[in-house]
Amino acid sequence: MLSHSVFMRLNGRYAAAIAGALLLGGCGGGGGDGTVTAPPPAAANPTLSIADASLTEGDTGSTVITLTVSASAPAGTTVSNASVDYATAPGTATAIDDYIEASGTLNIPGGTTSVTIDVEILGDSDNEGDETFTVTLSNPQSATLGQAVATVTIRDDDVVASMSGLDARPTNLTCVAPARPTTDSSVAVIDAYPGLPDILLPTKIVLEPGGARWFVTQKTGEIVTFPATNPSSLTEYLDLNATRSIRTNSEGGLLGLAFHPDYPTTPELFVSYTIDHTGPAMRSVVSRLIIDDPSADAPSVNEQVIITVDQDFDNHNGGDIAFGPDGFLYIGLGDGGSGNDPLARSQDNTRLLGAMLRLDVSGTGAGYTIPADNPFAGNALCGPSANAGNCPEIFAWGLRNPWRWAFDTANGSLWLADVGQGAREEVNLIERGGNYGWRCKEGTLDTINAADCDLDTLLDPVTEYGRNLGNSITGGQVYRGDEIPSLIGHYVYGDFGSGRIWAARPDGNGGFENDELVDSNFNPTAFANDADGEIVFVNIGGGGFGRVQRLTATSNPGMDTIPDELSDTGCVQTNAVTAPADGLIPYTLNAAFWSDGAVKDRHIALPEGSTVGISPAGDFEFPEGTILVKNFRLGGRLIETRHLIRHPDGVWAGYTYEWNATETAATRVRGGKTISVNGQQWIYPSEAECMQCHTSAAGFSLGAEVAQINRNFTYPQTGRTANQLSTLSAIGVFDSALSADPDTLDQLADPDDASQPIDARARAWLHTNCAQCHRANGPTPSAIDLRYDIALPATNTCDVEPVIGDLGIADARLIAPGDASRSLVVERMSRRDVHGMPPVGSARVDTVGITLVSAWIDGLANCN
Repeated sequence: MLSHSVFMRLNGRYAAAIAGALLLGGCGGGGGDGTVTAPPPAAANPTLSIADASLTEGDTGSTVITLTVSASAPAGTTVSNASVDYATAPGTATAIDDYIEASGTLNIPGGTTSVTIDVEILGDSDNEGDETFTVTLSNPQSATLGQAVATVTIRDDDVVASMSGLDARPTNLTCVAPARPTTDSSVAVIDAYPGLPDILLPTKIVLEPGGARWFVTQKTGEIVTFPATNPSSLTEYLDLNATRSIRTNSEGGLLGLAFHPDYPTTPELFVSYTIDHTGPAMRSVVSRLIIDDPSADAPSVNEQVIITVDQDFDNHNGGDIAFGPDGFLYIGLGDGGSGNDPLARSQDNTRLLGAMLRLDVSGTGAGYTIPADNPFAGNALCGPSANAGNCPEIFAWGLRNPWRWAFDTANGSLWLADVGQGAREEVNLIERGGNYGWRCKEGTLDTINAADCDLDTLLDPVTEYGRNLGNSITGGQVYRGDEIPSLIGHYVYGDFGSGRIWAARPDGNGGFENDELVDSNFNPTAFANDADGEIVFVNIGGGGFGRVQRLTATSNPGMDTIPDELSDTGCVQTNAVTAPADGLIPYTLNAAFWSDGAVKDRHIALPEGSTVGISPAGDFEFPEGTILVKNFRLGGRLIETRHLIRHPDGVWAGYTYEWNATETAATRVRGGKTISVNGQQWIYPSEAECMQCHTSAAGFSLGAEVAQINRNFTYPQTGRTANQLSTLSAIGVFDSALSADPDTLDQLADPDDASQPIDARARAWLHTNCAQCHRANGPTPSAIDLRYDIALPATNTCDVEPVIGDLGIADARLIAPGDASRSLVVERMSRRDVHGMPPVGSARVDTVGITLVSAWIDGLANCN
């Protein structure tokens, strides 16, 4: 969390901290639930679906393409015996010339989740473009049909790559990004200090009593300061690593800071951080720092340890601290980590985890005393591990991972944000002796451990929200400023994953509702009140650097600039709404993202006169005003169109449209929804869910990168097949010439192309489906990096033990070379619960992808 000037001292510990940065989205879901013995599931008639496939034809001979038919049974049941007929049918590809006709009956044995169909593809040297034929399922016995028709694409490899598929860049005057919507007429986010350098990995921001300086803690163990008025530089106030080793793994690091209530008369700061330890590997520490000169930029410090607490794992550390209006020090700690609180710490008051602690630290010296009215006052002190009786330090309990909390300066009420596992993010009003329900409840929902608690004694949150709005709540402040009168007295908080910021407003019935103030593009880690009661926050952005943002009043009227109807966006033909507008450029990918079996087509809409840059990593850098269009079809039916938009202010956002059954109109979906299409669950993502995948670390646009675009494509405007990079360069899309001929540039493998090496295919699948989050500086609490060009040992997966639970797998590894059954990567691919990957937007597993990645892992002899 250093400014660029201080960052010159960056060493190994900073790089490690960036790789495992405080990326709270992963807090919402872990592993390690254990196993529960249950009776064998009943057999039920399955739903059968066939997936599309593609293959490069080759010049001579024949190649077999394998199509997968998946069999899925209702939840809680297993697949019964079934059968289905299949047959090929010509399209632009014909039998005898391009493939060998095939038909027959598939038998699906009970308990089987997939079977395959092999079709022989014939190679030739004709320059004929990509061709397709279909394989259709029919006459199901003891089964129903889901996706009954698969399209097989035979990719032509006989094209001269230097040919341009288009004659000229199309003119686009209609499909151009509008201004970003404003969701509240009174609140906006601005850069609080434009002249201030970026701050590396900020975890908390606190105003010095008296209002002269801001203090910011950095995950890596430093405290930096800057003036509260017109700052232009950062000053390193203290580096805790000078006297100890700060453990920054996962969610650890320097996490909290508080000034003594009588500061500077009593010149003391209190800090909360994690350190390396043996048995377990992480320990939380809260210390008193006695300052020799409170006005100094870099004072001498005498540290006295107040309390230590052992952490079971490296996540759910909590770590926030603050003094209450009663003068006592409050400490919030998570449940010790993993997923689903496997050791039941949050309901075990003989330990200090999953709880809010309250200590009397008056006077100077190490240690503390217990306030007389604490719930278990009088018992022996606890820590760092277990105790014989209930811990007297505990003030309230039943918390999962309290990430930021604050006292209302007007009435002393304690507002706390608790990060959920996979379903709910919650806000609690903390009371002495209160049990807030985790691990028996997540928000207001019962968990699988509900029987462990007396549910009638648990306190519900005052408000909550689901994963369609965000995935990792960041607690805020009660607004007591003057600039935004409508917020006075309301608790303001945000979400690290989605960037949304809300106020908890009374609902008129004694409760609260989430009033969205801003749908921002930031990842807030901590909120604070300035000297006037206005709200600021720090965020972690690209490369781990963040800034100080401020909520401000605005007179701009709130308006939604995104049309309700797709026909009004300018991105489709006015007289044929299923067809793209003339100004769009079509493209395709080498390795397409898994979208529950949907077939997709893609288009780029660039503002006139603009060009596209290419970053050193190969990502396309689109100009403001760009719209990326993607259409989804299931069983040949057009069901959804998504727009990924870079608004004129540079902010990316995603919006989606639902097509009606007759494909005559598509209407915008707000907040996400789920429908049934041919018996299959289909998820329309919310705006927030779109941006959980389209991450800043991955350049937002994801598939638009050199290695994905570097392939041949048949352009419908001309019927010509040509390399996409060459075509885009020839028509003037790029701001400079390609660095080399496409033949020499990176090219992802097609995971479905059995003629390519399995290593390249599996790594391409992981790159496309996982690396948007699992990469350096990505939004996950791990150091995993699954980009295709990262050497296997550097992915931090091969023969690596899981940190966040093993999901009940004995001797589990993230990737266990030679044994996919012990590999959590495969296990998470195979699930669609809170432990599944991807965590949002998918209701069906990719059985073909699972088979591919499993075969690759089984074939690994080692990690080299």
